[in-house]
Amino acid sequence: MKETIVALLEDALDSLKQQGIVPADLAPTIKVDPTRDKSHGDYATNLALMLAKPAGRKPRDLAEALVGALPASDAVQKVEIAGPGFVNFFAATDAAAQVIRQVLDSGDAFGRSLTGQGRKVQVEFVSANPTGPLHVGHGRGAAIGDCICRLLEATGFDVTREFYYNDAGAQISNLALSVQARVRGLDPDDAGWPADGYRGGYIIDVANAYLAGETVHADDRHVTAKADPEDLDAIQEFAVAYLRREQDLDLKAFGVHFDVYFLESSLYQDGKVEATVERLIEKGHTFEQDGALWLRTTDFGDDKDRVMRKSDGQYTYFLPDVAYHLDKWQRGFETVINEQGADHHSTVTRVRAGLQALEAGIPTGWPDYVLHQMVMVTRSGVEVKLSKRAGSYVTVRDLIDEVGRDATRFFLAARRADSQLTFDIDLARSQSNDNPVYYVQYAHARVCSMLRRAEADGMPFDHGLAMQSLALLEEDQEKAVMNRLARFPEVVEHAAASREPQQIAQYLLDLAAEFHTCYNAVKVMVEDDARRNARLALGLATRQVLRNGLDLMGVGAPEEM
Repeated sequence: MKETIVALLEDALDSLKQQGIVPADLAPTIKVDPTRDKSHGDYATNLALMLAKPAGRKPRDLAEALVGALPASDAVQKVEIAGPGFVNFFAATDAAAQVIRQVLDSGDAFGRSLTGQGRKVQVEFVSANPTGPLHVGHGRGAAIGDCICRLLEATGFDVTREFYYNDAGAQISNLALSVQARVRGLDPDDAGWPADGYRGGYIIDVANAYLAGETVHADDRHVTAKADPEDLDAIQEFAVAYLRREQDLDLKAFGVHFDVYFLESSLYQDGKVEATVERLIEKGHTFEQDGALWLRTTDFGDDKDRVMRKSDGQYTYFLPDVAYHLDKWQRGFETVINEQGADHHSTVTRVRAGLQALEAGIPTGWPDYVLHQMVMVTRSGVEVKLSKRAGSYVTVRDLIDEVGRDATRFFLAARRADSQLTFDIDLARSQSNDNPVYYVQYAHARVCSMLRRAEADGMPFDHGLAMQSLALLEEDQEKAVMNRLARFPEVVEHAAASREPQQIAQYLLDLAAEFHTCYNAVKVMVEDDARRNARLALGLATRQVLRNGLDLMGVGAPEEM
């Protein structure tokens, strides 16, 4: 319907140009939005206000001219001018109801598009160090990142999901020393415990598995423990594989999969880190000071220059990150989106600066970033800080065990990534309208119940009669649901383009609210066969769009609750 109104306004604008009412070279973006107050119609535009100044006319006069130039359309019942010059459109019932036919004909494909035209996009998300279980912050990144991937796929992009394992550096060394200490029977409070050792109970599990000589399968690798407490390299290899497997199990329980697992260690083994350093030196963007090698990132927008290689010969974190992103570019990913925690904010500028310094043809501002804020978990109004498994933080598995996968995913992705999130366990567990995921899923289950009742009462849904009777959906509540259904494709497009899955969550809540209101106000199981089937068709279309939207969130659509 929105596209129809835009097309009508374009024709009207062309007419006004031909009449000399507005300048012929004007090319405004015509904006049409749903109205909040249905007494003002279904859609409204501020086009007359936009054109008033360049046309040298009063907005209301221009609005009258626009309305007078609108072509006739069966899709529009009436048009009104409001306020200083807004133009309000009232959709004809027949036109509004056609969305039901579109939804039922398209099924799972409704809301999908080919906007991306198969272009390649890589999304890197989670990318947790393999030093412990995934915490709730990783969970938020997993939910948001996976939803972004689903949105991009729904709009026609060829998406690759990638997990970057930081399996090199000081944290991995500390992991190995921690497991070795446990293998030797030490506790974190003992004198011989590593200064920066990991204290979680999971370290005991890793140590016991190592001593038992277990074989761990992690992605495409198989590592068998040597059970030698003195072989630190073997302990490190086993510990990383063991925790990679545990993280993978957590992600599978969360409904998240990856196409590529990229190891930081491979950048060193393949010589890509050294090659990156040599190229930066060759391009003249480095200098030595105090025994360290620096990169002039200030030449590319950073607030200060950065150390690449410390005086002890060790590389800083951002250098392998630059090498890694160069590898992404060389793999043909012209669009890369990194979903990471807000603590990575400082790395954005320096990584982009490093890539520009390489002079490899990479665009300024590449790659894209989506940074999420921290999550606070509460129960009974009190923050939950500890996990029996991790010892120092709440894990993703803790939340899944407490409230289930659906609620965990919905809650973690339903707010803007850049806003802090309080995860209320009590609310997520509750079966009430205050629980957003329950509220949406209940709307879906309610339609299923309605259809079962129709079948049980000997009045099964008649698709043919319903399609002939859509014009009978005349109630305001019915029109509100139909108008909401019609907006779904646009919402999907916008959410994908802006990388904001919370837009889908909000849409689902709005659609569920419109449906629940309609269900309570308009009786479905009436004697009139035509009207009853039209209303059942509206319910079926609502169910389909709820299911499509929940799928974009990675959340199930139960038929009974």
